[in-house]
Amino acid sequence: MGQAAAAKPRVVIIGAGMSGILTGYRLLGMGIDDFTIYEKGNCAGGTWRENTYPGLHCDVPSHFYCYSFAPSPDWTKKFSPGHEIREYFERQAHELGVAPHIRLNSEITDAKWDGARWNIALKDGTKDVADIVISATGFLHQIAMPDIAGLDSFKGVKFHTARWDHSVSLEDKRIGIIGTGSTAVQIVSALAGKVKSLELYQRTPQWVLNVPQEEFSPEQRAAFRQDPALMRELYDEASELTVNTARAIMGLDPALRAEMEQNCRDNLLRVKDPELRARLTPSYEVGCKRLVMSPDFYEAIQRENTSLVTEGIDYVEANGIVTKDGKLHELDLIVIATGFNATAYIRPVTMTGQDGVTLDEVWAEQPKSYQCVTVPHMPNFFMIGGPYSPVGNISLVLMAEWQVDYIMKCVKRVADEQVALSPTQAVTDAFISDLREEARGTTWARGGCTSWYLDAEGIPAIYPYPFEHFRDTTLGGPDFANFDVRPLRQPVDA
Repeated sequence: MGQAAAAKPRVVIIGAGMSGILTGYRLLGMGIDDFTIYEKGNCAGGTWRENTYPGLHCDVPSHFYCYSFAPSPDWTKKFSPGHEIREYFERQAHELGVAPHIRLNSEITDAKWDGARWNIALKDGTKDVADIVISATGFLHQIAMPDIAGLDSFKGVKFHTARWDHSVSLEDKRIGIIGTGSTAVQIVSALAGKVKSLELYQRTPQWVLNVPQEEFSPEQRAAFRQDPALMRELYDEASELTVNTARAIMGLDPALRAEMEQNCRDNLLRVKDPELRARLTPSYEVGCKRLVMSPDFYEAIQRENTSLVTEGIDYVEANGIVTKDGKLHELDLIVIATGFNATAYIRPVTMTGQDGVTLDEVWAEQPKSYQCVTVPHMPNFFMIGGPYSPVGNISLVLMAEWQVDYIMKCVKRVADEQVALSPTQAVTDAFISDLREEARGTTWARGGCTSWYLDAEGIPAIYPYPFEHFRDTTLGGPDFANFDVRPLRQPVDA
């Protein structure tokens, strides 16, 4: 490992989810086979491995939530359950030739740049080196726990939705769910009327778009399998639906936005009790928070032994949750549906880049990236789904395909010319400044809500332009005039 960097670089990929598998496939297509995908979990699949809660499904149509070059005729529903998506990506890892490069139960903890390559340390004490490091961790993998007094004193069962304990029976349980995002809504829809009692603890109501679920029969799936043109048609239809939803949220098409708003308001009218309907009605604009999609949540929340709790939580005690009105809600199981730390990205991995500058120093004010992929002072380091990526207004799979295309152009430059490249601080600051200025005018900023999109200044840390802008900019590839490009120095032994 003390030799000079080879023409075919050694690459380390962090994460064997959707984007990690995709990256491995694209490397193989370039003739680069010296790479390892380090996965901290016990199987591939990313967020679809982490999450297994009841009712889990994707809110992007199945035929679009897949690699564009590897459509699947086997989806059983329009919005597929989580296990089918995990199985799809696990299958792709094998079919695309990536599986032999995946190392499971292997968590990277640290990476240091020595002027020639990255020196990598793993939690189990293993060391590795790489000419290039690519982060494919996603942004929803570090769970966020609520700061509620007494939570640890609860004597019943409690767990985060991403740590669901399937050994726990549910039918005989009094269950409390803390949180009201997409995850909580899916769980309520799955469990309402099937457990002893169900309470949803709501801090802020959500707008819920009524998007009907559709099942595909064995005969339909057989037809998909036999007709590639039909598969392409389904992909294009699902793509159009996703794009139109994003355009409506961003206000780019007033007619589509009006239609979306009317859908949400009509959906809310399905709640028969005016008092319950009022408590479920948001005070902010549709789309300000990430839009929840469900065909049956309002039906579920009205079921017998299912209730909405809007009184704030004061503390948790041994027997349940005490709300601010002093009432004890006795529970057997507390489900924590408070999501993830969406700004963790590659962290808790620590990184030290050019001239000893650390990633924590670069991100001291907030996570930043150039074109959502590269980071100043971090040579030959690339991110899929990096800071300010369009995670709320495009399919993550398609976004990853475009970003990996960008990264492969950087990889080729590194391999062809034996250089270290990273964006300049000035161009990165200008890029972020432009995004933040544009984001101030979006629904996410002016819609009257608080969301995980917003940074400490209340500005959405998300790509504020139409998807076409992101596509064209990303697929246009890097302008290396905006990069600090340095020749690699002779590496030293690890």
